[in-house]
This record gives sequence, structure tokens and C-alpha cells, in this order.
Amino acid sequence: MTTAFRPPAVPLLTVDPYFNVWSGNDHLYDNHTHHWTYNENGTTGIHGMTGMIRVDGKVYHFMGKKIHDDIDHLEQTQLTVDPLTTSYTLEGAGIQLQVEFMTPLLLDKLDLLSRPASYVAFEVSSNDHQTHDVQIYFDVTGEWCVHDTEQKVTWSRYSLANQTEVMKMGTQDQPILKRTGDDTRIDWGYLHLALPDAQHSHSVIDSSDVRRKWAINGRLTEKDHSHTPRSVDEDCPVMATTINYDTVSQDKKSNFIVLAYDDIFSIEYFHQHLPGYWKRNGQEISDVIQSAITEYHDIRRECQAFDQQLNQATTAAGGEDYRDITALAYRQAIAAHKLVLDDNGELLFLSKENNSNGCIGTVDISYPSTPLFLLYNPDLVKGMMRAIFHFARSPEWPFDFAPHDVGCYPVANGQVYGDNKLENQMPIEESGNLLIMMAAVCLADDQTDFAEENWDLLSQWAQHLKNNGLDPQHQLCTDDFAGHLAHNANLSIKAIMGIASYGLLCGWIGKQEEKKQWLALAQDMANEWERMADDKDHYRLTFNQPNTWSLKYNLIWDDIFSLNLFSKEVKEQEVSYYLAQRNRYGTPLDSRETYTKADWLVWAASLAKQREDKRALIKPLWRFLHETSDRVPFSDWYDTKTAKRMNFKNRSVVGGVYILLLLQADWKNNKKVNLEGQDV
Repeated sequence: MTTAFRPPAVPLLTVDPYFNVWSGNDHLYDNHTHHWTYNENGTTGIHGMTGMIRVDGKVYHFMGKKIHDDIDHLEQTQLTVDPLTTSYTLEGAGIQLQVEFMTPLLLDKLDLLSRPASYVAFEVSSNDHQTHDVQIYFDVTGEWCVHDTEQKVTWSRYSLANQTEVMKMGTQDQPILKRTGDDTRIDWGYLHLALPDAQHSHSVIDSSDVRRKWAINGRLTEKDHSHTPRSVDEDCPVMATTINYDTVSQDKKSNFIVLAYDDIFSIEYFHQHLPGYWKRNGQEISDVIQSAITEYHDIRRECQAFDQQLNQATTAAGGEDYRDITALAYRQAIAAHKLVLDDNGELLFLSKENNSNGCIGTVDISYPSTPLFLLYNPDLVKGMMRAIFHFARSPEWPFDFAPHDVGCYPVANGQVYGDNKLENQMPIEESGNLLIMMAAVCLADDQTDFAEENWDLLSQWAQHLKNNGLDPQHQLCTDDFAGHLAHNANLSIKAIMGIASYGLLCGWIGKQEEKKQWLALAQDMANEWERMADDKDHYRLTFNQPNTWSLKYNLIWDDIFSLNLFSKEVKEQEVSYYLAQRNRYGTPLDSRETYTKADWLVWAASLAKQREDKRALIKPLWRFLHETSDRVPFSDWYDTKTAKRMNFKNRSVVGGVYILLLLQADWKNNKKVNLEGQDV
């Protein structure tokens, strides 16, 4: 997407919930770059990067907060956000500068996906037919390594095998995996900066005053600052580097920087410290940085090809608005997770419930995000579910329904949500989610081993839905911000689809009689649902409240699984009603409030059979992102009249906007079934 679309915040370096840096402004040079937890008054969460360029002896600013009002900036002429890359084009003083941020989150390449390294690349050329003398200055601050700026950091440097010098910085205390919670930043491990082309560069670890000195005389000091350790708010330490391009003509010259973060240990999993997946074969961070440098050009070509392919697919599925939405969501959805291995060498792909309560491995966060991961690597969906199965079998979980989470990020020692009190649980929500996810992952993966390994729990949860799902009692669902609700019609659909999913699974593992029974039950429940929820021209929010309505986003699995449990008239009436209820920024979640959820809005739009109806429901979401005054990473909960976010930012649930592509997925044409139990 280009400057025709103004993202609320722009992804720059997005690897995991901690290594996660954004720009929340129209221009790269308007203000500090920051972590996703940055607050609007600018007191916490700055992860600063500063970029300056010297052209024929005069200094211009191009990135981060300007160090002095007397310094002009290059003019930003274009911004392009693709799934894997963000590129800014800036012009002035007779040159063009392109700054590219790339994180190669290729879901089918787990070594690359888990590699804690991102790229910042610079490409300069003359655009006035003259030659120019050009140097670039770039730095990152010690703020990246601390939760609180009062914490002290230390620094050092080392050399790779090819003699590339690497600078590193981290806290003095190194409280590994000690800090949990939502609004948190990492304060253990080390940030590393490597500039491969040392022949034309110089680097130094110094105070932030190095920026002013370079702007004056174009030189860095020869030695690293010796005042270590020191707190970040005490003359903020920076790792700075310069690139000398010498004479620049119309021929483009380029260099790149590697920024990497070694968190040492990533997750505490049932009282065991686990390193990132990338360390599984004994790799050190120096190996990662060396590989990132050596493979850069091949990785960049692969990322460009992927961006082009995905943009073409999303444009074909939903138009240019949909392309913009999905491109903005891609890195955010993935980088809200951490990839590790359990004791058995099996994948754990654990989400952080960002800007909500900080839970790890939350089921109703995983559920809406699955469309993206089902499309590109179903094993990652298994990795989302595996920890939940582990905990549900433990003595600490006393209920016959599925848990909500396995802890508070980055500590996964067991559920923390609602103090584990029964009245605070989501029995139908989470049980239905996991059954649907299991059917989807077995369908996408063409394997049933994972389901068979967990058959005892799946059967238990299906039975809970059978006993309690048609007319849910007073309880929470994933939209818990709306409070407890009884007789929730959309939650009832979740139960029906969970039961149908279990029926499909029965058939796929050879239990044909059980398959017929469960699918017949799902059909009977769907028929009863239509009678109970009918409100003439639409279907109710709750069975007992006429003149209410809600987005029935859970219906989409009826289409994905080709079950046709619900009549086409249900979906047609619902879509027609959603179109009639639209506000400027979208259709509300239900009749109680004017807010909506971005993921559920796209799921509801996907129920439409007509392409123009899908686009008409999705366009207001694009408009929200383009016009909202809240300059934060893609919020999934916002008001459809004011475009103000209600809460939530940078959450993995935006992976759900890929549901349109999932509807078109081939699914290998191997397990589509009808209600008579015949393969089709």
C-alpha cells in the first residue's frame, strides 16, 4: 500500500512482543519511534532511532525526533507498507533516500521466522542530474533494553568471523523472565547492531549527544563511552553508526544494518526456561547475525516475491482496501507470538494478549487469528493449542471445559484469567474455539494425528457443548468487554460449530457412526437455533430479547467446512441487516453499543455471497484505519461513529482479517463433507 492509505501506526521492526518497534506519525521524522506500549504522553515506551543525512556538507533529518529545530528534514514523498516490508521515500538537496524496514516473517520457514533479527536498509541516489557527497548517520537507544528508563545498561562490542564489528547493549541486572504483565518491555537480554560494510562506516557507543556532534562536524568519537553502567535517563546511551557513500550519482548506492535481540531465554513453560526456537541447534546470536548478513540479498528477494504474491491475492479477494488492511495486519499478527520448543521437541507458538491483560496462549486470541496461520503453516496453529492441552490435563484444571490461557506472558505456568473462578470462565467459548481450530488444522494439514493425541479432551469438551451449548447460560464469551450475557445467539452458533467440528473429526479418524450422530445433533441444533433466534428480518442478539441483533461471525465456519447446517436465508438476511446498520466506520458488534471488532467485522463480511457486499462491509474498516486520530498499531476494538479506539492495540487477532483468503483455500480437496457423511 502507498501514501493513498495512512496507517494509524507503521510497523518498522516487528519480531516478537518485546522486539517490536513502530512509528505513530504521518512522517518518519515527526517524532520518536517506539515500542507498541508507548503511551500518548510519551513518558514510556520510546524505542528511539535517529537518522540524519549529510549532503554536500549540510545535514538533514529523516528519522526519529529532530535533535534541533535548526536542522531541516528531507521531504517524505511516499510510504509503502507491504506484508513483510515498510519503505519510506524521502527527497531533498538533490538526492532521493529510500529507508526500508524488513522483518522476514515467512511462516513456512521457521528458522527465518524465529530469527530475532530485522533489517534497516538505506538506498541513495541523485535526482537532479548532479553528483553529491553523502553520509548517513543512524543510531538506536538504550531504551530498547529496559522496561523503565531508570534501569542501568552496559555495553560492549565483538567481531564476527568476517570481521564485521557488532555493538551490544543490555541491562546490568539481567532479570531473565522475571517481569510479567501487559504494559511491559523487556529488561533482559541484549540488543545487537551490526553494519556489514565496515570499509565505509564507523560505529561508536556513546551518549545521545553524539547526534549533535555529528551534525556539527560529521565525525563520531574514536572510542566507546567509558561511563558504564548507567541509567537510560542519564544522558541516554546510544549505539551509533555512520555510512560514507562518497560521491553519489543517479546510480543507486545501498547499505543495510542488522538489528538483533538475544533474549537468552524466551518463555517460562511450566517452570522450565525455554530459549527461542532459533537456538535449538546450539546457535548463538553471533551465528544469527552472520547468517542474516550473508543471506540478506536472497532473503530480500524472497520477501519481495512474497509481498507481491500476497498483495495480488488479497486484492483479487477483496479489492485494494482489503489489500491495505491485510498488509498492515500481517507482521502485527505474527509478532505478537514467540516460537519455542517443548521438552518433546514440539512447537509452541505462544501469543501475548497485548493491551488487554497480558495473558499467554489465550484461546480466544488464537481462535480469531487462525486464518492467517492456517493459510501458510498449520503447524503453528497446533503450536498455539499444545500448551492448552498440556494444562487442561493437569490437576490444576478442575473443569470439564477448556481453559482460557496458560499464564501471563512470558510465564506459562497455568491459567490466570478470572482468578480461575467458575463465574469468570468462558466454558462454551473456549471449548468451541478449540474444537473448531482442531477441525480446521486437521483439514488444512491433511493429518489427524494431533486430534487423536488429544481425543480425550476433545470428546470431553464436545460433550460439554452438547449439554450446555444450544441456549448458553449467563457467562462470558470472547467479547468479554461487553460483560456476561445469557442466551447469546452467536455463542450458541459457536457451540453448534464446535459440535459439528467434532463430528467431522470423528469421521476423519474412522468413527463413522459417531460422525453421523454428532453431525445430526449439530443439524438439529441449527434448526432449533433458527426458530429461537428469528426476529423477522434478522436474528437476535439473545434468544429472549426481540428487536436486538449482533454480528453472527461464528457462522463463517459453516461455509469454510461446507456443512450448510444453517440455511442460506439466515446468512442472506444477516448480511442485508449488517449493511443497513453501517455507520461511517463499520457495522457495530451488536445492538447494545456503537463499537465493533475489526476481526469479527471481516468475518461477518465474508458471509456475503456478493463481492460488492463484502467490499461494502470492509470499506469502513479501511476508513477507520485511515482516519482515526489514535495513532497506535491496528486496534481491533473501536467506535464505528467516532473512529476512536475503545482499547486494544497490536493484538494478534488481526490475523483474522485473512478469513477471505481462507474461504478460497483449496484445502487439498480431500476432506470436504456433507451431512450424509459422504466425501465430496
